[in-house]
Amino acid sequence: MPRRRGRPGLVGTMARTAVVAGTANAVVGGMNRSQAAKQQAAADQQQANQAAFEAQAQMADLQAQLAAQQAAPQAPAPADDMMSKLTQLASLHSSGVLSDEEFAAAKAKLLA
Repeated sequence: MPRRRGRPGLVGTMARTAVVAGTANAVVGGMNRSQAAKQQAAADQQQANQAAFEAQAQMADLQAQLAAQQAAPQAPAPADDMMSKLTQLASLHSSGVLSDEEFAAAKAKLLA
């Protein structure tokens, strides 16, 4: 049977249309996946930047608090200081390092 020349038949046209449509779908699907991946990467980067910014702000707050604490030194309470010195004197007296007279003199000097 002789081969037909000229335009393709109905089956040939349908086959060509199916190939073109399938290729177009594949290209569009690939582009959509690529765009979605780029959007996800941008969202992840923005979230990481936000977390880093919050961490820096928190670090700055902590440094400010530390600087404020260091700038205002806290004086020890006089009662606590006196009690610790009296306790130290008593331990020295009980261990025999200080005599009764030395202990009484140091205690009188501390309490005066």
